[in-house]
Amino acid sequence: MAYTTETVTSTIRRWIVPAAKPGAPIGDINTACADACRAYREAHGLDGGAVIADDALRFHVRDDVIVIEFAIEAAS
Repeated sequence: MAYTTETVTSTIRRWIVPAAKPGAPIGDINTACADACRAYREAHGLDGGAVIADDALRFHVRDDVIVIEFAIEAAS
């Protein structure tokens, strides 16, 4: 029987915006999102004007923060 193996390493990039009550200012969220989009394009070798897929970035609400993240996987 023939088979192959691979090891996949994931890197998760996160931008964490403080959002204590009454919440996070839109300017902070916009800035973090723009920085995350720029980092996503760089990580995937896309030019600055490239469209990013709708599901590329994930937003999560935690107790008192909003987290924006994406993952990069590399097989070795």
